[in-house]
Amino acid sequence: MRDISVFSGSAHPELAAEVCAHLGVPLSPTRLSRFANDCLEVQLQANCRERDVFLVQPLVRPVQEHLVELLLMCDAARGASAGRITVVMPHYSYARSDKKDAPRISLGGRLVADLMAAAGVHRVLAMTLHSPQVHGFFSMPVDHLHAHRELAAHFRRYDLTRTTVVSPDLGNAKEAAAFARMIGAQVAAGAKQRFADDRVSISAVIGEVAGRDVIVLDDEIAKGSTVLELLDRLRESRPRSIRVACTHGLFAAAALKRLSEQPDVLEIVCTNTVPVPVEQHTDKLRILSIAPALAEAVRRIHNGESVSALFDAERGEQRSAGRSERVEQRFPAPS
Repeated sequence: MRDISVFSGSAHPELAAEVCAHLGVPLSPTRLSRFANDCLEVQLQANCRERDVFLVQPLVRPVQEHLVELLLMCDAARGASAGRITVVMPHYSYARSDKKDAPRISLGGRLVADLMAAAGVHRVLAMTLHSPQVHGFFSMPVDHLHAHRELAAHFRRYDLTRTTVVSPDLGNAKEAAAFARMIGAQVAAGAKQRFADDRVSISAVIGEVAGRDVIVLDDEIAKGSTVLELLDRLRESRPRSIRVACTHGLFAAAALKRLSEQPDVLEIVCTNTVPVPVEQHTDKLRILSIAPALAEAVRRIHNGESVSALFDAERGEQRSAGRSERVEQRFPAPS
């Protein structure tokens, strides 16, 4: 590919290198330095003039450091006369700050999007944003991918004839239903109430899970409090097996260890949108790569092709499955 430059911040250089390997282009070097007053400085060490520049940087811990680093990378690319600047942001952590649910509260999801626009970003490539409205916070075009295809390919290795995909809450039920259609499964959801960032209550699971193979599907797992609470409710219905899946495996506060210690959890599946430190890995963890999907999206953006066409075949599969089964997936009223 010609006239393209890909740079990585310090958040997840391994993913950036894998994307470049699929694209067949080199990963251009970036120099990050820190002044004595603790300010950061970024230098993009390859030509950007009139080129299509892609900056790979998920917002992971330390989020604020990586955010400022990303903004400085954008400013450096703009100052170097880049033809177009696309931020490849597999995980947008500020997406969770998407609503005013208390007086005088900040909307970080919108503010950070505005900061990117001020820094000169022309386009954003994101994956599995926390909620659909976050897309509207950005004043520039956003290509929004999801990892359903990668997760479905993994779970299709199993017998799915008695499988139910369970969303931890009703807010994520639409995504869980879409994934369930992909693999020909039923769908259920937890009735969740959140009291604090790490304190939730799930009063019931709405749907059929008794004696079935359950896949708990969430967009991200941070402290794991929601999933652990859901597991307690699921056990009351005696499912045949339990697997846990998410796109963003943040696994803060020893969440991965606590989930792995659950004897009835057979597997924990996530993608590599964010790095999972090797020292946290367990025998139950499976990490799927989304680098091929990101690379294909980058190629399409660069060539002016449709990114949404990546999901056309997937939607066709879902429609075909719906016609052949002729089964409506509804949420029955809780007993």
